[in-house]
Amino acid sequence: MLKVVQCWDDGVNDDIRLIEILRKHGAKASFNLNPATHGDLRQGGFSDRWGKQIDRLARSELSEVYEGFTIANHSMSHPWPTRIALDDWRSEVVDARKILQDWFQQAILGFVYPFGDCDQATADVVREAGHMYARTTKNVTPCLPVADPMMFHADCHFHNENFWDLYAKAKASEAEVFYFWGHSYEICTEAKWAAFDEKIARISADAEAEWAELPDLFVGNLSES
Repeated sequence: MLKVVQCWDDGVNDDIRLIEILRKHGAKASFNLNPATHGDLRQGGFSDRWGKQIDRLARSELSEVYEGFTIANHSMSHPWPTRIALDDWRSEVVDARKILQDWFQQAILGFVYPFGDCDQATADVVREAGHMYARTTKNVTPCLPVADPMMFHADCHFHNENFWDLYAKAKASEAEVFYFWGHSYEICTEAKWAAFDEKIARISADAEAEWAELPDLFVGNLSES
């Protein structure tokens, strides 16, 4: 049975529409948040690149929007990890985990590096803070096993043109895990929203696949810090 996992970064307004699709098809997902970017009001603005409004959700919206989904740590404020002092990076990681656990009343076991930027020192900080895995922006199939769970690579971005070929390759692999990721604001046309809906529906309808939670891939293989 293929275990399918997915995660979405940055806590933006389009997560609301994305989650409606996930709920419709019974799909599981992790959402990677930065506590310092969620204020009393939505903040952001119109993006010329994406041709749409992209706002970080307000703090007051988060519990309702993400109810029933797994939350992961994406650092406090989304800096480049290797471009700041290690002590500052430690605060970014540790403080964000504490806040997210308080806000959502769930164990925060996953981490995603902002910009995919990491090295051994920054990864060790994430490990010491109590996370079970940390995702980069590199892609590899199969995504498991991994030598260091603090350097966990996904199979692909959700827009990857070879998505279904990689899905089949993962299904044929010994690991039998397929992991994709993205940002909901990248779904920027109605055609792309329809295609995403069809993609989630197809996975949900696959009798040889099941949606899984990312931390569950590591249960039994790691001990919590």
